[in-house]
Amino acid sequence: MTPVPRVAPFAGPAVLSYGFRPFFLLGTLFAGLVLLVWMPLYEGRIAFETAFTPTDWHAHELLFGYVAAVVTGFLLTAIPNWTGRLPLAGLPLLVLVLAWVAGRIAVSAGASLGWGLVAAIDASFLLLVLAAAGREVIAGKNWRNLRVLVIVAMLAIANIVFHVEAHLWGGAMLGRRLAVAAVVVLIVLIGGRIIPSFTRNWLVRENPGRLPAPFGRLDAASIALAAVAVASWLIASEGPVTAALMAAAGLVQAVRLARWAGDRTGRDALVLILHLGYAFIPLGFLLLAAAALSPLVPESAGIHAWTVGAAGTMTLAVMTRATRGHTGWALKAPPTTRLIYLAVLSAAVLRILAALLPDLAGPLLWSAALAWVAAFWGFCLAYGPMLLRPRKGKG
Repeated sequence: MTPVPRVAPFAGPAVLSYGFRPFFLLGTLFAGLVLLVWMPLYEGRIAFETAFTPTDWHAHELLFGYVAAVVTGFLLTAIPNWTGRLPLAGLPLLVLVLAWVAGRIAVSAGASLGWGLVAAIDASFLLLVLAAAGREVIAGKNWRNLRVLVIVAMLAIANIVFHVEAHLWGGAMLGRRLAVAAVVVLIVLIGGRIIPSFTRNWLVRENPGRLPAPFGRLDAASIALAAVAVASWLIASEGPVTAALMAAAGLVQAVRLARWAGDRTGRDALVLILHLGYAFIPLGFLLLAAAALSPLVPESAGIHAWTVGAAGTMTLAVMTRATRGHTGWALKAPPTTRLIYLAVLSAAVLRILAALLPDLAGPLLWSAALAWVAAFWGFCLAYGPMLLRPRKGKG
């Protein structure tokens, strides 16, 4: 996501001048808050009346609160590059921000509002995002990127399913799975576009030699196989068919990642972290393949490889890079940024281990949660000033 040279004059606060600014900042603040609340809630030390069970609230607010915010920030920043149109700013952007905030309040105070009103308030955010993004993509006649919006639409549908399912049956397993599946497919699509591109650009400039393989049949097959595998997992999470598809998807994704020359990017943390984050995609497939065959491997290990590992790391990688690039800072990873990356990777590994080592689950879960908070609130401290101030060298 390189900055668009054409920007409409904007006299309002800098935080509303571009979509990535409010959503990256609010999303990361919220991601840390959810984990700080979740651990004592999980252990029964605190209680509050949400629209969902504690576990569903935790999953919902990270998937449809945090991830949805970051995806929105990414889309509103990428679409002007795709279409050549001006970025969303000012009052229209503020409306989206307020819709997101209203959803977070409604879900956390859901017991007193009623499920229908909570669902309407919360679902409105992604529907508004789809309307705004779809209008820009269609107006710019950028048809190839409509497929990205299809995945965002899947996330919006998953949110609606989540609310209905939780109301009717007291839990939202299908809604959670649909959301995770949408996030995985989105990372497979977007990651396959930006990781080789950013890697190639850096290698050509700084480390000539072997470059990422261009998009080809293996990439197309890997995307299709990933989609089929997660569809099988949605239908039946156990059994030999799902296990075989998940294992095949994991192996093909690992081969795909190896073709992007990540082993040659060790001198640039901004590029290397993209490869490390994407590595949790094949790992999640392989762990879920094992879980489909054996009760000895809990499904939560694979799910958290995808959510904490892939989604958590990839979003931080994209946010740090996009924030620096769009606010006029050099595309370098100072020590604070490298610590943020180390913290989120630690959170992912610790959370997977907590699932695989139930006897040590307590301390591992707390360690993972604290590492997660350190990563996301560390981003707020290091990058918040960049997001709140005008682009470097202006105003």
